[in-house]
Amino acid sequence: MQYVELNCTVTPIETGNDMLIAFLSELGYESFVETETGLLAYIPKSIFDRQKVETLYNDHPNWDFTFSFSFKDMEDQNWNAVWESNYEAVLIDSCYIRAPFHPKREKIQYEIIIEPKMSFGTAHHQTTSLMIQYLLNENCDNKNVLDMGTGTGILSILAALRGAKSILAIDNDTWAYENCRENVEKNHISVIDTVLGDANNIGNRTFDLVLANINRNVLLHDIKIYANTLIEHGVLLLSGFYLSPDLQVIKEEAENNNLLLDSYKEQDNWIAARFLKIKKTSK
Repeated sequence: MQYVELNCTVTPIETGNDMLIAFLSELGYESFVETETGLLAYIPKSIFDRQKVETLYNDHPNWDFTFSFSFKDMEDQNWNAVWESNYEAVLIDSCYIRAPFHPKREKIQYEIIIEPKMSFGTAHHQTTSLMIQYLLNENCDNKNVLDMGTGTGILSILAALRGAKSILAIDNDTWAYENCRENVEKNHISVIDTVLGDANNIGNRTFDLVLANINRNVLLHDIKIYANTLIEHGVLLLSGFYLSPDLQVIKEEAENNNLLLDSYKEQDNWIAARFLKIKKTSK
């Protein structure tokens, strides 16, 4: 199959790359490579439409980043082989995350097989790595867990491996939903219930632990829902936002919903934060 390469120069990269990936995915771009100056994106030539990218470029005056772009046709080749040769397994403390084509690794406490495709959550991004670090130190034994924006399902799978009793994994993207189901099956997990939807699909269920690696705006909108679904002294792990200015805003909204910031981890200005549900005090 022939592909077209879109080369984007993005400023600042930290903000722009993630947003561009989200928008370009909706236009049919299948794979992405982050570079020192921005982003490379690839789309089958048969569905390539230059005008759609030009429209995206011209219709973003309120974005907090800028980008320029160029295109070029790619030679026809075995793209699966090329992709696999550039996709690396990840080791985070005692957790080894690999694709099916990677070799197994001996003497690893937790091994997770992820068929990454286009879903978010392959452990290469800082936010997923930070959430895994937190989860490896969180008591999951016999806990009920909610995983919002589950992506590949990697956090749900790790929570299951660490002893969670039941897990509700929700994502509003059909591709991610199907990918999560596939990965749950590959890892032979039986305690994960995968749902296509958003926070409105939680219903009246309550949880000991809530995981949400999404983005600042969604988190701010849904923190109240997360708080309401957590039991007293329950734990909320959040990621998908920056140290500055996002953490302070999210901390304030969390406090408005009886969630106290316990700690946070930072990597390249990305943040994961741990909150505790406290008893509501009467005024």
